[in-house]
Amino acid sequence: MRCELLRVDKSRQRTSFFPPILFLNLILILNIAAIAWAPVAKAQVSNFEKAEGEISGTVLLETEKRPASQVIVSLKSRVAGIFRSVLTDLEGQFRVQRLPRGTYDIAVEEAGYEVVQATAQLDGPSSKLVMYLRSKSGAVRQSDYTVSVRELKIPVKARNELQKGFERLAKNDPAGSLSHFTKATQAFPGYYEAYYQMGMAEMKLGHNEQATKAFQMAIDLSGGRYAWAEFGFGYLLCQEGKPGEAEKIIRRGLEVEDAAPDGYVALGNALMQLNRPDEAERSAQEALLRNPNFADAYLVLSNVATRKGNYRAELQNLDAYLKLRSNGPASERVRQVREAALKTLANSHPQD
Repeated sequence: MRCELLRVDKSRQRTSFFPPILFLNLILILNIAAIAWAPVAKAQVSNFEKAEGEISGTVLLETEKRPASQVIVSLKSRVAGIFRSVLTDLEGQFRVQRLPRGTYDIAVEEAGYEVVQATAQLDGPSSKLVMYLRSKSGAVRQSDYTVSVRELKIPVKARNELQKGFERLAKNDPAGSLSHFTKATQAFPGYYEAYYQMGMAEMKLGHNEQATKAFQMAIDLSGGRYAWAEFGFGYLLCQEGKPGEAEKIIRRGLEVEDAAPDGYVALGNALMQLNRPDEAERSAQEALLRNPNFADAYLVLSNVATRKGNYRAELQNLDAYLKLRSNGPASERVRQVREAALKTLANSHPQD
């Protein structure tokens, strides 16, 4: 099982990620789920040969009018099926290059802030925009003083190495990312975000023992306040056939970050392994309540429908996934499963 929970946080948790389900059988579903999962930040790029321009911009905190650094910016093409996620830099700026022309939906998500959405039309070599994060009323956040103190302790070198490693992961080069994450932790030993990303890289490489150590280090250094480490560890435990342990650690992460649809999809995967489809279905629905366009949740619902023998519902959920992610890393396998479901439905209901 390979998970893509590529996300970085700067001492406060945030929403988005990584994972899913599908099925010719339960194992296939979990494999597809892991491939498609992606909080933190995924990079699914196609048709680079048609790239013609770039989209760039700046994300600012509306109240303080200061840059929102290290937040996730997601772009999705309405036509080309391209999906990209990048981190803003220390100045709140982001840039996505080698994009074909067309219309792009852009979203910025950060825990404690309202989701910001915008549309960019790329008709020439570049398109620029400015987006503002507005604090949610009544949202519980760590104090700005606490956040800024920790940020001030993180050396620029450590931040730069984390960014380089993240970019390597986004380009599907987990082995190349590890040296950058290691340098980040050497420059700042308390950099639990870097240990988390290190765990994701090791998991993609199939180095489960090293991934376990990295996730546990991220959990320990954050004092259990970094939910993404729990989510990543939970997926790893599912991969190792330990869904009971995975459920516990994922639920612990959701206690910290209950706004993350990624966590609920991760929980749904574990619950399916535990043969609790009704609970898995509720977990996927919780993910969609938090983000109606969270494609991976539909794979969980598809798996639930298959388990219950409801092939029409399975097809509906597979179609919903493909509509949102027509060219994702698991899309071709999803199409294959859809064809098998169509045949099963035809054989079970020949009159239709």
